[in-house]
Amino acid sequence: MKLLIALYFFMLGTIQLGLLIGMLRYFLEKRGVKPSTYWISSLGTSVLALFIFGFGVATNSAGTKNPEFNFTIANSLFYIAGVLQFLFCRSLNGPISPRLKYFFIGSVILFVPIFEYMRQHGTFEMRTSFIVAIISIFFTWQIIELNIKKKTDPSKQLLYIQFATGAELFLALGRLTILLASGLVIREVEQLPQALIFLTIFQIVMNTLSYIAIGAYWSEKITQANTKSEVENLEIKKLLREREGLIASLLKANKTAATGALSASIAHELNQPLGASQLNIQFLQKKLAEGHLTTEQNQEILNALLEDNQRATTIIQSLRSIFSDGKIGVERIDIVELIESVLKIAKPEIQAKNLQVALRLESKSFINANRGEIQQVLLNLINNAIQALGESTRSPRMLQIKSHDVSEGIQLLVSDNGGGVAIDAQVHLFELLSGSHKRSGMGLGLWLCQHIVSRHGGYLRYQDAPGGGAQFIVFLPSIQH
Repeated sequence: MKLLIALYFFMLGTIQLGLLIGMLRYFLEKRGVKPSTYWISSLGTSVLALFIFGFGVATNSAGTKNPEFNFTIANSLFYIAGVLQFLFCRSLNGPISPRLKYFFIGSVILFVPIFEYMRQHGTFEMRTSFIVAIISIFFTWQIIELNIKKKTDPSKQLLYIQFATGAELFLALGRLTILLASGLVIREVEQLPQALIFLTIFQIVMNTLSYIAIGAYWSEKITQANTKSEVENLEIKKLLREREGLIASLLKANKTAATGALSASIAHELNQPLGASQLNIQFLQKKLAEGHLTTEQNQEILNALLEDNQRATTIIQSLRSIFSDGKIGVERIDIVELIESVLKIAKPEIQAKNLQVALRLESKSFINANRGEIQQVLLNLINNAIQALGESTRSPRMLQIKSHDVSEGIQLLVSDNGGGVAIDAQVHLFELLSGSHKRSGMGLGLWLCQHIVSRHGGYLRYQDAPGGGAQFIVFLPSIQH
């Protein structure tokens, strides 16, 4: 009889062990998907309890009145497995509170000495009644938690778990009924009624089925999550394709507008030297028609035309260099001399608008740079200041240009006391084709200036002038650096 009962426990323990190993392998293959800690721990503890209990039955020689200590270990493990299984069902409806965790930890600590005392001083009937009473409370509580979860998640697997738990409760109460109804005093394993053995084994079978149902429920949730993830991935891919199509359409639509804006900006940049050339040509035609052209005037006009033509060539070359990362032709340049030469070009415009110019050129260093490109930068900044001052009502209208040596290079300041640049426009001031605070637009000018300065290893920045207006800061590395 003892060996047959032990065999039943070993068989059920082996079945649960196979379930545990199979589910662990399944979850490991899912990469990142983790089962409930409570369920896996409960199943593992139950397996250990079955094997220890079966071993205890097979080796027990003291009868049922005072069995060996391994029965205390096995029953304590059964109790822990029941607690963990209940906590799994409770976790389906929300997080387990620390207070509830501490309560069950304390109950485990109390269970061990209580059952050990009953093992030594109690009877088989007393121990069985104690265990049945406790597990009946757990089973009832577990059924309530599953019923609450079913209201929000009508899963068939939850129904199976609830059915298996209800069967365990019925069988446990059946064991208690048989003990009370028979009135037997059981002192040896051979005295156990066949019905009691059957109900005990069948209760463990239903417990195994509940573990299988829990595993199926968890697998079902993983499948649903994977399906949802696949659907979301398909939706994301669809949205990405739509986005790519939209971007392509916007780029296609923007191409014509961008080309037009670029053409307008280039025309604006070239308008200055070409306009000056036109004025000089008209002046030359007038003098020739009148016959009053002197040799000095002829030479002055030709020199001006040559300078204007060179400026236009420099602008075109600068524009061509936008998409070129090749080396630029450089020479040794005295920045003070270059500023003075640019002011000579801008002098007619300065005089026409009655502007005052304040110079403080204190730099002594030289730079290695492309003369035409740096000249274009200075001319653009000065023309911007002239235009801003032309629209200003301040008096006097002042253009200030400063240069001084700083660590590793030369710093230039071009400032005016005009209206300045609005705060919202400052963010996009150096962006290509972003437009400008000026009505005439400098969508290419400032961006091109920054591009040129960057190509020379320096930087171009904007800040509000101390006395109001705009101030541009240019840094260029000097020769020794």
